[in-house]
Amino acid sequence: MAFLCANAQNPAKIYDESINPDTQITEAISKAASNGKYVVAQLGGNWCKWCIRFAKFVNADPELKKLVDDNYEFIHVNYNPRNEEDNADKEATVAALRKLGNPVRFGFPVLIVLDENGNILHTQDSALLESGEGYDKEKVTRFFESWTPAAVKSAK
Repeated sequence: MAFLCANAQNPAKIYDESINPDTQITEAISKAASNGKYVVAQLGGNWCKWCIRFAKFVNADPELKKLVDDNYEFIHVNYNPRNEEDNADKEATVAALRKLGNPVRFGFPVLIVLDENGNILHTQDSALLESGEGYDKEKVTRFFESWTPAAVKSAK
């Protein structure tokens, strides 16, 4: 299950913990708008083995990577539960979570699709994309194909 993903032994660093998450999201929306793309925000952290697995899964498959690169600004938004307590980063974390529709209830990673205006189009529980100890290419591809700008706009 994607929610239970703590792994202190994980050496991979997919998430930049020094970036203000609210600023990161705002900049990705702006970039997406200027490039005719949407944003996929993968909310999680370097502490989450399933978050690392998903990022590596997407990057390791050339077809999947092309699909993502052609249609999305794909960002890894760091979530640190300690920032919700009394840390100096609390405001940025709260603002980022609000901007993403408070998706932590879905576990980690959680994928949020935003349009070029920052509107939330879809929140994806990544556990539904899993297969065994990894991810299912067909399910992941279907998720990304279903939320491209072309797919969403053709449905309107």
